[in-house]
Parts: sequence; structure tokens; C-alpha cells
Amino acid sequence: MKALVLAGGAGTRLRPITHTSAKQLVPVANKPVLFYGLEAIAAAGVREVGMVVGDTHEEIEAAVGDGSAFGLDVTYLRQEAPLGLAHAVLIAREYLGDDDFVMYLGDNFIVGGIEPLVDRFRAERPAAQIMLTRVPDPRQFGVAELDAGGQVVGLEEKPAVPKSDLALVGVYLFTPAVHEAVASLKPSWRGELEITDAIQWLIDDDRRVESTVISGYWKDTGNVTDMLEVNRIVLDGLERRLVGAIGDECEIIGRVVVEPGAEVTRSRVVGPVVVGAGAVVRDSYVGPYTSVAEGCQILDSEIEYSILLRRASIIGVRRIEASLIGHDVEVTPAPNTPRAHRLVLGDHSKVQISS
Repeated sequence: MKALVLAGGAGTRLRPITHTSAKQLVPVANKPVLFYGLEAIAAAGVREVGMVVGDTHEEIEAAVGDGSAFGLDVTYLRQEAPLGLAHAVLIAREYLGDDDFVMYLGDNFIVGGIEPLVDRFRAERPAAQIMLTRVPDPRQFGVAELDAGGQVVGLEEKPAVPKSDLALVGVYLFTPAVHEAVASLKPSWRGELEITDAIQWLIDDDRRVESTVISGYWKDTGNVTDMLEVNRIVLDGLERRLVGAIGDECEIIGRVVVEPGAEVTRSRVVGPVVVGAGAVVRDSYVGPYTSVAEGCQILDSEIEYSILLRRASIIGVRRIEASLIGHDVEVTPAPNTPRAHRLVLGDHSKVQISS
């Protein structure tokens, strides 16, 4: 069995972060989301990975390398434009050959991994096996319709009027039968080759399609709210580990990780929190569910329930919460006079100001 990992796409819902960084590399608890997926694939006993990449291929390739750090053998497959999940299968046809494969969306996060799903597929080998989960607004996802016996009878991509609340999770398992389905597809109204249409083709051709409704945790980390929520879930599993320098006048409460080379001085840190290597926290409060990446500075400030990317600095700011702060960002107080806001913002930024 091989794996097909999708790590292309523009990440428009995470702009402006994704103007300069691949969405799959935005960190959760100081580790890129993509890495959790690669670890899950390796844990399921899959070794050969074809990684579909797009415009951010250089950054993805630099981060993942040949895959040996994950116990994997990674081959990169270029997708010139994001033309749909089924299009990714189409361009990977030669790489996949006649092998079964698991397709994993690189910006998805699943607690508990995929090992049970892969084991079941290997034992039963349906033409396709999908994961479903109940969501409050299925219009944003591929949606499955089940009959009274729980069998998949229909699939639709982002329907205006969903027939159920069962959304497809970003992990699919296929036998080579899917290639025949993909080869028959035409672009949808979105101009993409939809994997839901390929699975529907298998159903219509009387091929066996199995589903599993999961009750565990899954997120498509495509927006800031979901990134912060996944960060919270991962940080909840932290074990206290204080390796960096902790000053005598600090109060460290609960599950806090301070990585080597980090310095915490005259500050209160309430876990779960991770402070990355080389970061400096001084005269500050860092509250629960905050990830501070390597090289960051938090000086004379307060922050909680947030993600700071590498080398971000927050200096003299009274309170920040529920924020995603990008690489090399500087956050400082505005001057008292004149009473005005001074902003330098990238495209698609969102700002909330209390006036």
C-alpha cells in the first residue's frame, strides 16, 4: 500500500499567513500540521508516499525532505494548478501503479491516527473506504447519504441543500478501481475533478464502497478558528517539561513545556503552553493554550489561546487572545498621541480595534 498526500492548494482562508507560507506547514503546538499526518501514515505501516505539491513546493520539500525523518520514502508530484482531489489522483497514476493507496489531505488533523481504518481496509479491500463525521454545517464539505442499512448511496460536493449532516473526512482508501472512475470524470461546476464524483461512479458501477462514521476529533485546519482549536486539543496532551532557563521570580503552573535555549524571566505561565527553543518571555503573562515558536519574544505583555510563529515579537501589549501571529511579526503599542491607529497590513488581513 502507498499513500498519496495532498500538500498543494492556496490556503485562501488562512491569508495573509499563507501569502508567504504553505498552509500545511502552519504549526500546531510548534509542529506543522502536515507532520502529524505523515506520522499517522507511518504508524499505519505505510512507507511509500507520493506528495502532491503546487506553488509552495519548495517550502514543502525543504520541510519534509526525502521523508526519512518520518520513516517514509517521499516522492514529489507537481500539480500545476489545484484542479481537484481527483485530479491529484490522475496525475499520480504512474506513481501509484496497481497498488492500493490511502489519500490524506495534508491540512487535516485526526486525533488517534488512521491505523484502525487502514487495517480494516487491508482486511476487506472494498473499492473505496471513506471516513465520515457529523458537522453542524455540511454545506462546506463533501456530503454522504446513507441508506437505512448504513450503506453509502450518494455523495455530493458542497451541496446547497445537504441530504445529511455527514461530511467526508480528508482520508480516503482506494484500490486501483478508482483510476477507472477518475478517468471518466468531467470537471464539476467548480471547474475541478471531484473525488466525490469518482466515488459516486464506483457506487453507480456496483463497486463496494464502505464508510466509517467517526466520533473522534477531526478538523480541516483551513481557517484561524480551526487552527486555534486543534492547537488546544494537541496542547491538552502535553506533559510538563522544563528544560530552558526559568528565573526564580517565575510562576509556572500546570502542563508547560519550555524548550532548550528558551528563557522565562519574572513571568507567569499557565499551561498548557509550549515555549519554543530560543524564545524569550520576560515580565509577561502567557495563558492557557498558547504555542510560542522558536525565537519569539514576549516582553511586558499578556497573551493566551494563541499561536505565535517563528521570531514573532510582542512588546508592551496589555492583552492578546485568540490570535494567529505570523513569522517575524512585531506587535507593539501605538503611541498615545496623536490618538490614531497605525497599521501595516497584508492582503486579506482581518483587524478588530476597540476605539
